[in-house]
Amino acid sequence: MATPCSSFELLATCGGARSGVLTLPHGQVQTPAFMPVGTRGTVRGLMPGELGDAGADIVLANTYHLWDLVGHERIESFGGLHQFMGWDGPILTDSGGYQVFSFKGYVKVSEEGVRFASPRTGDRQFLSPELAVEIQETLGVDIAMAFDECIEWPADRDRVARSTERTTRWLHRCLAARRRPESTALFGIVQGGMEADLRVAHAQELRELDLDGYAIGGLSVGEGHDAMLEMVEVAAPELPANKARYLMGVGHPRDIVENVLRGVDMFDCVIPTRSGRHAWAFTSEGRRNLRNARYRDDRLPLDPACDCAGCRQFTRGYLRHLLKNDEPLGKRLVTLHNLTYYLNLMRRLREAIRAEDPVALEALRVEAHVASDPAKD
Repeated sequence: MATPCSSFELLATCGGARSGVLTLPHGQVQTPAFMPVGTRGTVRGLMPGELGDAGADIVLANTYHLWDLVGHERIESFGGLHQFMGWDGPILTDSGGYQVFSFKGYVKVSEEGVRFASPRTGDRQFLSPELAVEIQETLGVDIAMAFDECIEWPADRDRVARSTERTTRWLHRCLAARRRPESTALFGIVQGGMEADLRVAHAQELRELDLDGYAIGGLSVGEGHDAMLEMVEVAAPELPANKARYLMGVGHPRDIVENVLRGVDMFDCVIPTRSGRHAWAFTSEGRRNLRNARYRDDRLPLDPACDCAGCRQFTRGYLRHLLKNDEPLGKRLVTLHNLTYYLNLMRRLREAIRAEDPVALEALRVEAHVASDPAKD
């Protein structure tokens, strides 16, 4: 039996919140952790060193897009994804399961796998659980996600049940397809839609498989904040305490903090980077749209509490000028600021949990709700 390539050590708890360290082949991840999203092997507009300086331990890349745009074997010829993108820390790749949801109209799902019509070229492609594992292992990533079926919301109970059962069958095929368990961990994904009993049953079923880690998927698909929290609240306690728990595709600062309080360890989302490219900045004083005329003569830093390059060196008025005139530097600076804010939020959450300080955690919860809403000044 291969030696496990990952381990999770739980260091502290505070209420339902957890903090630990996830050890992977390319380094350690302090949790709770946020993973910047580098869909195509790059966090758009930023250098790898900037991500590390901002506090990122791990980044996420997209299996389907790398397969479609480059090819896993070509990336392997460059020495693997770490060498290809110049990032020497841990990498997690999703499996392509989210594209089953997001490419609606371009996919046909069967028991064998998913047939895609590439939105880019129109070419026919077929992705199976076995190929999803092969691609991720060939890329040489630290964490591969099992291939799952992420479905739309709303969906009737029968559809949710059938899809969840298929996700389980595909997980078993992923496990059988592994060839490099000593170098790439495999996380399974809990599904179950908005049906609490199906979520609980699926988490219990996957727990018995003693996987390298566990994700909660199929959320942040339009169901709303409260429904998401309800599903995490029922699923997370059913997962093993000694394995990392990852909530996929979430979210705004308030979503992250609320789910940390419910026992989640890892997060990813395009919101901070996509928002940065569209002039939205997350700050401790609220979310700012820097295209607004009110910032034209504003000489304050974007967020006085932040130490990123944009906040240290430039004013809101200058950032607005860059963004209004479509200067790439503006998009870069606000993207870097947003990731710095998110990663600093995770650091402060870790500190509060490890100090077993519920007052500090509550203060962070309040701040995260403020940061997620438009600034009032």
